[in-house]
Amino acid sequence: MRPLASFLDATAFLTRVPVPVRWPGSARRAFDLAAAAWAFPVVGALLGLVLGGVGVLLAGPLGVLAAAVVVVALEVVLTGALHLDGLADCADGCGGRDWESRLRIMKDHASGVYGVAAVVLVLLLQVALLARLLEAGLAEADAVGLEVVEMAVVVAMALALSRGLLLPLAAALPYARAEGTGRALVEGLTRGRVVAGVVSTVVVLALLTAVGWWLMGPGAVVLVLAVLGTGSVTVLLVGLWARHTLGGVTGDVLGAAAELSVVAALAAATVLRG
Repeated sequence: MRPLASFLDATAFLTRVPVPVRWPGSARRAFDLAAAAWAFPVVGALLGLVLGGVGVLLAGPLGVLAAAVVVVALEVVLTGALHLDGLADCADGCGGRDWESRLRIMKDHASGVYGVAAVVLVLLLQVALLARLLEAGLAEADAVGLEVVEMAVVVAMALALSRGLLLPLAAALPYARAEGTGRALVEGLTRGRVVAGVVSTVVVLALLTAVGWWLMGPGAVVLVLAVLGTGSVTVLLVGLWARHTLGGVTGDVLGAAAELSVVAALAAATVLRG
């Protein structure tokens, strides 16, 4: 029952989907985010499948642009803007003069100009990229219903990878604050848990690639490699920035890495599929 509990913990943390916090007749479960880290890419993939499917189903009656806006809005609702909040805080922190001032700015709940601009630009990029992918998918579909699966696979790859890549980043850097939301995750990640998360990410991407092969042929392998490469490089750059400017990682840094890696992965998919 422990794997199911970990999956529910990951779902509760990464989304706003209501999940049970206790089993019938049992006490409230202890929330262990680090132990649930292996399920991050699984939750991301499931979220991507839902969002991609909704996008294609709405693209016909609403048009690709409106459908893309709905998809991005739905993601914000389902995730509670968790990662966008981290992106905004990191962008605001860029205005600080040293580690201490940057961390202090990032802890402020109010968003500044940098934070608002970063969120708006990322959301616009996501809408534009999704609209282009929807347009290309609908134009190339050979059968009714296949375009839904294909689009869902592409979005699921991006979201699964973005959640999975958070684990190596969190394990590679020290936690930059004395306390914080992400501290339990960062300090609780043992080598075994990171390996489990990486294996889980690989398995999810392999399954999605297999479905993509059925739809796109060998191009699915190129697609997943492009998504993996761009997403990984983006997270690496965020990590280098965090190490240089903050002295380590925070929950906000992990959120920013997730959002930016999704944009990079969608951009790579757009180049190949658009």
